[in-house]
Amino acid sequence: MNSTETSAAALVGILDDGWAGLGDAARACLQNARRIIGAARTLDLVAPHLNAEQGLQAMDGQLGRVPGWLAEAQAAGETAVVLATGDPLCHGIARFLMNKGARFRVLPAVSTLQLAFARFCLPWQEARIASVHSQDAGEWAEGATPEHGLYPLVRLLAESPLLGVFTSPENSPDRIARALLAAGFGDEVRLSVATRLALPDESLHPRLSLHEAAAQRFAEPNVVILERTAHPAARPIFGLEETDYVQRFPEKGLITKLEARAVSLARLGLRDTSVVWDIGAGSGSVGLEAARIARRGHVWAIEKNSADAANARENARRLQASNYTLHEGKAPAGLEHWPAPDAVFIGGSGGELEELIALILDRLRPGGRLVMNFVTLENLATATAALARAGLPWDVTQLQAARSQPILHMHRMAAQNPVWIVTVRKEPPCSPPPATDA
Repeated sequence: MNSTETSAAALVGILDDGWAGLGDAARACLQNARRIIGAARTLDLVAPHLNAEQGLQAMDGQLGRVPGWLAEAQAAGETAVVLATGDPLCHGIARFLMNKGARFRVLPAVSTLQLAFARFCLPWQEARIASVHSQDAGEWAEGATPEHGLYPLVRLLAESPLLGVFTSPENSPDRIARALLAAGFGDEVRLSVATRLALPDESLHPRLSLHEAAAQRFAEPNVVILERTAHPAARPIFGLEETDYVQRFPEKGLITKLEARAVSLARLGLRDTSVVWDIGAGSGSVGLEAARIARRGHVWAIEKNSADAANARENARRLQASNYTLHEGKAPAGLEHWPAPDAVFIGGSGGELEELIALILDRLRPGGRLVMNFVTLENLATATAALARAGLPWDVTQLQAARSQPILHMHRMAAQNPVWIVTVRKEPPCSPPPATDA
């Protein structure tokens, strides 16, 4: 028998139908408790069924004190119950209390999301779950970073055909719909809202378009179900053709050719959680494909040319790259505010190459990689000299590809300009040797 089974404390889930929706075990647990802790709203649901000797303690605005209250009850030999909404083990209070050392047995109610899936008759074994029940996140803006409260939801939807969402009064269904529209989602997403579940005025709003949901308000409390009815055209994770990107024509826009892009991305050594910098983003090809590989990470990009920056934003929208933030400006200005990167790509330096390399090597995380593309001997020489002064090992790959082109009824090979790909890895600090006995 584990400690939670023998604990004098219990965590009981309850829905808005109150006492009527509780099972016999949960009712008995509440009636036998000496102290009952919960939000005032949940305490009101059970108070008529308890006796006057039982102490009710509202935790509104005092969540941080609940572990102490439980400890006090245990020290006094009192049985205590904490009331929580739905299933407290699913984006509920249970994790917070356990992280603070509290031990209890759990008697869950049906999660409000589970109830919503049932109301809409949607099988949910493959659904992902997100919670935006946090402080006011504000409206979503293009290029929003991981600090935004809706960021996990938007990223999950990029990978999931079915998503259940715990909302909040601030991060409401209409705000969620507007965020998804701004992130590039459209008619392929349907949003269902269940309001005031288990109450007499319960209301269901099935399969609204994002535009419909964005334009109306819904009664509280509510939960949301997002369905992707169709996926965008399948694209490779990386290796998109140049023609897949919006870019300036005639060919004066900055876009890294497929062959150099593939080698550079491989050299970056990306993981799915990597934080990436893209310096001199051009049309965005390297950074956007890095965002597809680092799907649980984030890419920060900077581009000084306004036309290229506009194209990169449009490419991000088309690819639904909600883990991509583009700044219009000239590096290194502003880079000091970016999070430390795991990988950095330099496709253009605007004449500030030495300063950029020094800044990046200082900020790069141990084990991180810096990859630079050059087409001029002068920039190659500047970069390798800067790396030599920094005392870091580097290597250069010369890449010169040729592509077939038709000529009459035959084909010839047309050479592309050579590209030098410089790679440097910031080695992690050496661990001191283990101490030995004299």
